[in-house]
Amino acid sequence: MQKFAPSLLAVGLAAALVGCQESSPQDAKVTINKNPYPSTYQPVATSSTLITNATVLTGTGERLDEADVLLVDGKVQQVGKDLTANADTTIDAQGKWVTPGIIDVHSHLGAYPNPSVESHQDGNEMTSPNTAEVWVEHSIWPQDPGFNRAREGGITSLQILPGSANLFGGRGVTLKNVPAHTMQGMKFPDAPYGLKMACGENPKRVYGRKGELPMTRMGNMAGYRTAWIGAQEYKRAWDKYDADYAAGKNPEAPHRDIKYDTLRGVLEGEVRIHNHCYKAEEMAMMIDLSKEFNYHAGTFHHGIEAYKIADLLAENGSCAALWPDWWGFKMEAYDMVQENVAIVDAVKNSCAVVHSDSDTTIQRLNQEAAKVMYSANQNGFDISEQHAIKWITANAAKSLGIEDKTGSLEAGKQADVVIWNQSPFSVYAKAEQVFVDGAKVYDRNDSAYQAQSDFMLGQQ
Repeated sequence: MQKFAPSLLAVGLAAALVGCQESSPQDAKVTINKNPYPSTYQPVATSSTLITNATVLTGTGERLDEADVLLVDGKVQQVGKDLTANADTTIDAQGKWVTPGIIDVHSHLGAYPNPSVESHQDGNEMTSPNTAEVWVEHSIWPQDPGFNRAREGGITSLQILPGSANLFGGRGVTLKNVPAHTMQGMKFPDAPYGLKMACGENPKRVYGRKGELPMTRMGNMAGYRTAWIGAQEYKRAWDKYDADYAAGKNPEAPHRDIKYDTLRGVLEGEVRIHNHCYKAEEMAMMIDLSKEFNYHAGTFHHGIEAYKIADLLAENGSCAALWPDWWGFKMEAYDMVQENVAIVDAVKNSCAVVHSDSDTTIQRLNQEAAKVMYSANQNGFDISEQHAIKWITANAAKSLGIEDKTGSLEAGKQADVVIWNQSPFSVYAKAEQVFVDGAKVYDRNDSAYQAQSDFMLGQQ
């Protein structure tokens, strides 16, 4: 038997051990599924549809009289006059108006559904000032009859938000307004998530009554800042883990926290902020807060005093989702002007939106926008119908991050379309036909396209 000197044996063993270390496999990388509840929505297969002779508001600021809209394979293919197409279906819309589908950026349908009973009140998780871990989609009851009533008013997409009791209320979700048995069957594919935040009276009232933080507006700000500091630390830990893993260091993954998953998503630009905030100085502070922690302040909802800082909102690229005339129901809602939306809209690069926050006014969001247009024009503004329609279509889509998919009648966009019996800005306006991705989902004159929820069918 061949013998080896001890020193050579030691060298050989050391080399073998090094070789084992170099070839040992890394542990499987821990990854976070950012979309664990994916959309199962599938557009209904459609034939081509040509809508002719209508007054068309494109959502881009154009009005076309006696114009046509061609829908093919669920998309808008062409908008113009005297279109020639061998469409499977032709609708003569003489005397009627055509717009993009209406989008409501602030709804609670399904989370606060009708019938309004305690067992269905699932929109506010009032257990902590920071409940960023909750997702409102897990509360949505798709059988809420309100979805059908909203569709009758031309609503084709809507964002469902949790309530405003907390500093961080949780994630919102954008839905296609189609009949479905599951939330996922309505979920708008690839729409960004939103995070509901709230300023002012609501969180300080809810927790101040318990003798907890926050009970003041300075307590609100302290709560936001504390949460974002934790979110930054969480993000750094996961970023370091990813970098160390890529370098082959086989690191141990950080502790998973679904609250901070959402806040980290905001810091990384994947989750959009939707902030319930009334007062000018608070909206300005929230913009400063976003700059302190390097995220975008997103959309301010309700914004009774948005007119005071319209230039700041535009400069920051923040949309303002507003009511036409709600005011005075609490102190922070006191200092209202009925030209609020119009003043915000008048600033260059602004993003004014009209929202509902109501299961009833969502059914006539077109007329809520009309209130603003007529009131403003009586007070020196010059707002046209083709411009005002953007408040509930294109600008709303921008707020939700879906403007590349819907919100205007442009070639390649989803064929979300409403045919109105007359100008949608008339008090007598009614949506006659509604299309989502080119499929007719409502027809005022055909009961086959007037969906009833299972709940309502069960009551008959």
